[in-house]
Amino acid sequence: MARRFRTVGAGILGLLLVSAHAEAQGVGCLLQPTGAPPRQVIRCGGGLTIEAAAGADYALVDGDKDKVPDAASLRGGALLVDAPARSGKRGFRIDTPQAIAAVRGTQWAVDVAAGKTAVFVVTGQVSVRRAAGGRGVSLGAGEGVDVGPGAAPLEVKRWPAERAAALLARFGR
Repeated sequence: MARRFRTVGAGILGLLLVSAHAEAQGVGCLLQPTGAPPRQVIRCGGGLTIEAAAGADYALVDGDKDKVPDAASLRGGALLVDAPARSGKRGFRIDTPQAIAAVRGTQWAVDVAAGKTAVFVVTGQVSVRRAAGGRGVSLGAGEGVDVGPGAAPLEVKRWPAERAAALLARFGR
């Protein structure tokens, strides 16, 4: 079951979060809006925390119907995920138009903009592959990958401190 959310600017945030709050609880999560920078913090069972930057367009997916999301479908904007390892369960996954990023116990950010997906790992490891398939890559802490159109091999890079800081600043870090 998917629940679609869109974070918005501070001006109309309160009106839209009333219904998003009820929907988030429907998947066993608690939605906490924040002000600086404006974003949504979604806390779910098992320690899963998902932060959505202002303007993010995403849906949470609870494929096994245990009231804890297994994945997010991100169409635009950025999500920061803190996904602890869950015994006997698959890790959390983010699907974008360009990429699929999956993990077991880590913290990472995914940003979709201008026809590409950027994935950055804060801690742990994340596997990333093109949405259309093909060979994936594994990212460690401080590493990122940009996934655009085409079929060129994905290139893992250590992100410059400025780029990582700019993305993480959208989540108040």
